[in-house]
Amino acid sequence: MTKRRDWLKATAVTAVLALGALPAFTHAQSRLKVAAVYTVPIEQQWVSRIHKALNAAKDRGEIEYVFSEKVANADYERVMREYAEKGNSLVVGESFAVEAAARKVAKDYPKVSFLMGSSGKPQAPNFAVFDNYIQEPAYLTGMIAGGMTKTNRIGMVGGYPIPEVNRLMHAFMAGAKETNPKVAFYVTFIGSWFDPPKAKEAAFAMIEKGADVMYAERFGVSDAAKEKGKLAIGNVINTQPQYPETVVASALWNMEPTIDRAISAAKNGKFKAEDYGPYSMMKHRGSELAPLGTFETRVPKEIKDRVAAKERAILDGKFVVKVNDAEPKSTAK
Repeated sequence: MTKRRDWLKATAVTAVLALGALPAFTHAQSRLKVAAVYTVPIEQQWVSRIHKALNAAKDRGEIEYVFSEKVANADYERVMREYAEKGNSLVVGESFAVEAAARKVAKDYPKVSFLMGSSGKPQAPNFAVFDNYIQEPAYLTGMIAGGMTKTNRIGMVGGYPIPEVNRLMHAFMAGAKETNPKVAFYVTFIGSWFDPPKAKEAAFAMIEKGADVMYAERFGVSDAAKEKGKLAIGNVINTQPQYPETVVASALWNMEPTIDRAISAAKNGKFKAEDYGPYSMMKHRGSELAPLGTFETRVPKEIKDRVAAKERAILDGKFVVKVNDAEPKSTAK
């Protein structure tokens, strides 16, 4: 009888220990498998923000995260399919140049959630889209640029004249015009998302024509401004730490609100085809004006006050930055 009681106690202890280990096992199993497909290096500013948000979720233990970078357009569909086949529940990427292929993959894997940077609309049931709607802080950086230029000439170097770039440039130009109606712009596109040398050469050409403030939509522009002793405005990320005497201000894109919403929806079985674009706006903390940092005392107080007032108006819904997706043109001669 005693042996039987001892056996029952041992069995009970084993059961309790097993149950005690269950939450840890469940937690491990609950981590969502997420994959990302990038056509450019992860250090490229746009992709780096997505990568940062996904890594944050990984560090919190919410997801397992794998990614592929520098994926050629011709290989994009294949890589998407490989990740879907490997059991990833959420696939993130940018489908601007591979829309048809990406949407085809989504149709073939209806149980996988796809969150893709896209100019198009959501595709039921599982293809959601996002975009960097950071035109609000872009407008604010334009106001600062308009107040900092001495020559009334601003240079703007972009990747491609697509809506995602055009709307930020137009917002920037409108902001600059608000604080300096006399300002004019040089605008050019280099036909690449990541070619710093080419962007740098384009910036040099504008500086030679008299531009003393450069809008650095692409990497390489701030390098040109630094070498020539001119100023630059950052886009998507804050590069002032690398260019403390060059980059005055930056419009920051925070992908965390978008990524976190998608992860939660996918985990809870509620992911659907929708437009995540608005979650990049300031009211959702998806974008912001970077601190002036080294230029805090160099930007005129009048300009800083006007920017602060405009920022409050945007957050209060009293001022709406217009979205203009048309290709911007040079106004300077």
